[in-house]
Amino acid sequence: MSLSTKLTYALPHRLLSSLARRLAYSDHPRVRRWLIDNVTRRFGVDLSEASQSDPAAYPTFNAFFTRALRPGVRVVDPDPRALAMPADGRISQCGAIEAGRIFQAKGQSFTAAELLGNADAARPFEEGLFATVYLSPKDYHRVHMPWTGTLRETVHVPGRLFSVGPAAVRHVPRLFARNERLVCHFDTDFGPMAVVMVGALLVSGVETVWSGEEIPAYGSRVTVRDYRGEDITLERFEEMARFNYGSTVIVLLPPGVAELAPGLCAESAVKLGQRLATRI
Repeated sequence: MSLSTKLTYALPHRLLSSLARRLAYSDHPRVRRWLIDNVTRRFGVDLSEASQSDPAAYPTFNAFFTRALRPGVRVVDPDPRALAMPADGRISQCGAIEAGRIFQAKGQSFTAAELLGNADAARPFEEGLFATVYLSPKDYHRVHMPWTGTLRETVHVPGRLFSVGPAAVRHVPRLFARNERLVCHFDTDFGPMAVVMVGALLVSGVETVWSGEEIPAYGSRVTVRDYRGEDITLERFEEMARFNYGSTVIVLLPPGVAELAPGLCAESAVKLGQRLATRI
């Protein structure tokens, strides 16, 4: 385990994330410019894809980080049977949920029940499929729907805010089931679908299109919000949420409804809208 990963156990996660949030929302010209220029250079952000390509036009670093894309820069797979990739990024892992467990890295896994914060909610996904997509600081940070679904409920699960970078994923046991996260449960024409927005160190928050900011406030207990009867239906490829800093989104599908796209594997670079899986 690297020294930096070891240090993340001792760091005041929420304090650091709160401080990062203050910087991200600062409209001080020098702070804003330094943050945007530093991230753009260090990570190679391609602003030609953004709806606003001038970095000086963003009022805050967070506005830059959650920037919209130009129309047509990302398109959904034209096959109506294709489940769409929910975000730009890189596949951390994907595959079958075996005996209720989700593979994290060599020697590391966690249960779907731990991830979702509820054993009953995890049962429909036993022997199903999962895909974990890591969003780096250079990526587009809005998450879109893999498939058309009606929001049933959200579950805000409190936890730590470990880094979700590759080194931490390899070495921190049950990482994605320990970090603070927002579980979004949808009902679809093939049954349930879960989309999990996982927070991370220095993540300022998670927002959804239906209720705005969800994280922070950081949670001290599991919070369930029931959306049954509110008819919040989002179409395939429609925006559903955004990260206010880089993190990870995990999609869970029930068994027997889809097959992962050929060639999709750990470390695959992916783009929003490309084929994640195909309906059977």
